[in-house]
Parts: sequence; structure tokens; C-alpha cells
Amino acid sequence: MSKIEDFLSPEEEQEIIEAIRLAEKNTSGEIRVHIEKTSNTDVFNRAMEVFHNLKMDNTKLQNGVLIYVAVDDKTFVIYGDKGINDVVSKDFWDSTKNIMQSHFKSGHFKKGLIEGILKAGEQLENYFPWQHTDVDELPNNISKG
Repeated sequence: MSKIEDFLSPEEEQEIIEAIRLAEKNTSGEIRVHIEKTSNTDVFNRAMEVFHNLKMDNTKLQNGVLIYVAVDDKTFVIYGDKGINDVVSKDFWDSTKNIMQSHFKSGHFKKGLIEGILKAGEQLENYFPWQHTDVDELPNNISKG
């Protein structure tokens, strides 16, 4: 797989966008997915850079979550903003990561992303429940680099 366009079909992308919408339904947390061919650097540093470039660090409660995937590198990062990291345990994202990783290893990328997104939404709901005054601060589309 050499092109990020081959990673997910347009239909699969729409299913992932729908999963983001569902995951954010019960939380004020904001979830984004970014896919690119390679990180060309340390994957965690690249995820932080993308997080900033997507203006995910501008949410009111600092509760944005980026799922960053470097396709050719066969790696991904789940990066949560300061507001999340200040209130959760160090292993908070482990269960989400493990779900995604098991599907990715089997070549089920869409399923891994969807289940990871839904799990992230469930976890965020415990710390950042949806309030009637909440607005969707970030787009739900998949960004690509």
C-alpha cells in the first residue's frame, strides 16, 4: 500500500466520520483522525505537530483527541490534549490502542478506527460529559497529509 487514498475507500471514510459523530454525541470531547503516508520523523512528535496544525489545541476544555496514522510506517498515535491528560491515568488510552492494534494487525483498518473512535468517546464521556451548551468545535472529517 503506497498511497493514503488506498488505505480507506470513500465509503469507509464516511463510516469513520459517522463514528466520530456518534462518539462525540455524549461527550464534549473532540475526536479527529489524520492519515498520512509516513511521519518522516518521530511518530509522536509528528502527531503533536498535526494536532497543533489542525488547531486541536484551541478547544475550550482542551479535550481534543487525535488518532494519527502513518500508513507506510505501520504505526499510529492516540494523542490527547492537556485537559484530558490532567484528569486521566497514564494508561488511559491503552484499551483504545489495544482494540485498534488488534484490528490493524489483521488488516481491518476501518474496523480498528471505528472501534477506537467509539471507545475513545465512551472514555471521554466519563470525564467530559456532553452539556446542552456544547458545540462541535472541530470538523469531523478525516484529514490527510
